Amino acid sequence: MSDKPRPPLPGEICPAPIADHEHIVLGHGSGGKLTQELIEKVFLPRFDNPYLARLDDQAVLEMNGLRLAFTTDSFVVTPIFFPGGDIGRLAINGTINDLAMCGAVPRYIAAAFILEEGLATEALTRVVESMRAVADEAGVMLVTGDTKVVNRGKGDQIFITTTGLGVIERPVQISANRARPGDQILLSGTIGDHGMAVMSKRENLEFEGPIESDCAALDSLVAAMLEASENIHCLRDPTRGGVATVLNEIAARSEVGMELDERLIPVRETVKGACEILGLDPLYVANEGKLVAMVAPEAAEAVLKRMREHPLGAEACRMGEVVAAHPRRVLMKTPIGGTRILDVMLGEPLPRIC
Repeated sequence: MSDKPRPPLPGEICPAPIADHEHIVLGHGSGGKLTQELIEKVFLPRFDNPYLARLDDQAVLEMNGLRLAFTTDSFVVTPIFFPGGDIGRLAINGTINDLAMCGAVPRYIAAAFILEEGLATEALTRVVESMRAVADEAGVMLVTGDTKVVNRGKGDQIFITTTGLGVIERPVQISANRARPGDQILLSGTIGDHGMAVMSKRENLEFEGPIESDCAALDSLVAAMLEASENIHCLRDPTRGGVATVLNEIAARSEVGMELDERLIPVRETVKGACEILGLDPLYVANEGKLVAMVAPEAAEAVLKRMREHPLGAEACRMGEVVAAHPRRVLMKTPIGGTRILDVMLGEPLPRIC
């Protein structure tokens, strides 16, 4: 028998991921390794500057004595209406949350709409009404925008791009590069709700119980946390790629390790069951109304207490600790006593989720 490997049969695919792509693939929008690769190889070398190099979800700018937070985001979710929200609610809340994650008070938003020919006017009106309601509730104003229409079949009903501006009123320095050994890792509530809500609607899946998106504006929760203590080093909302991806990003930027306890991480039973059926890990599923925080150990208990007093943090928990050991790696203790490495996924099992 020959030792030479046989050639692949027709239709067989090499299981090893290909790092270099000649064309954009869906995974480049996942928030995982392919997204990082795209940013590092295409964007950073051409736009490198101190603000962009921080790789936070917003830039912190100083102008005439004011500290301003500036962010932009695009929303391409499908379907545009899902349990617990819609693309309009998602766009405003997502922009508010990116500003809030550096301690800013959101003030102004701009929005650009790319509409596909044939989109029902009623659907557009419903989306815009949702945006207005969320903005009013959060006390932000949509002050400028733009609208374009593309040919039928050249879009997917509606895409929304937003830009947000906020003011940092407190003397805080919150960034992904500020996690320190000893920091306690806090999570504001259950994970995976948004991704599974969108997935169930997209694929017409029915589970034993309802699953709704957690889409919400987190600025009031952040304000409550900062009232308890300003000794908060990092804040992130774990959207694309979920909690595991965000923790890996912070560990890499801060050159620290992290150790988690899986038993402490809350997941709704319906979400857990849906993930098991679909072969997904809730730690990698998108959220739109949750945050993770790296808080100095002496302030963690006070911050956690304040989080639990807030409606959006009622199920908040301590999920782990930042450590000096194994820098840039996130380890998780499993319920059976083992240790699991939480790596960054190559792509996203649920594309077009936000």
